[in-house]
Amino acid sequence: VDAKRMARNRIVSYERTDSAHLAFDMMRTKVLRDAQATGWHSLGITSPTASCGKTTIALNLALSLARQEDLRIVLMDLDLRRPRLARILGNNPDFTTQDLLSARCSIEGFFTRIGSNLAIGASPESMPHPAELLHNKLTSQCLQRLQRALRADIVIYDLPPMLVSDDCAGFLPNVDRVMLVAAAEASTIAEIDVCERELSEQEKLLGVVLN
Repeated sequence: VDAKRMARNRIVSYERTDSAHLAFDMMRTKVLRDAQATGWHSLGITSPTASCGKTTIALNLALSLARQEDLRIVLMDLDLRRPRLARILGNNPDFTTQDLLSARCSIEGFFTRIGSNLAIGASPESMPHPAELLHNKLTSQCLQRLQRALRADIVIYDLPPMLVSDDCAGFLPNVDRVMLVAAAEASTIAEIDVCERELSEQEKLLGVVLN
């Protein structure tokens, strides 16, 4: 991992020289407290619309969680119309998320490891119509096998925005909790209300992050 590239992309949890990393450490503590209290293992991170910063927050949180050496953390890019993890990391994987979910590559071939306990699945290419793949029962089964194979304590999914398409809505049954990221001076109260209401009705909402 290129530390300078991480800093340029606001990944403050990598080197922890920026005091902003403390916000993610506090977020980590709240996430772990809820996970341990209720026994969940998968967290989706979404937003009302695009460009709210959910991928940046997902990667910072994953790195902060991985500082706990007794935890095994997985971060996977499922925003298949606009995948950003590979670009942030400067990674050029051989396989895409759709290759993994369609059983065209192995788990080992898809994931990249950072340190000893963080696996990242970053897709280098966008997919124009991913809803059918994300909503497929075989995708759900693949992700269950993935969690068992990697022995993950927490799997974080960088999900599509909720109000742009039905990509996220159809995938929500596969996650235990969801964190909603709202962008300051961009996300409207009405947008946040709609998303909060839907997630609360499904008993998925972990919290709202104002970015």
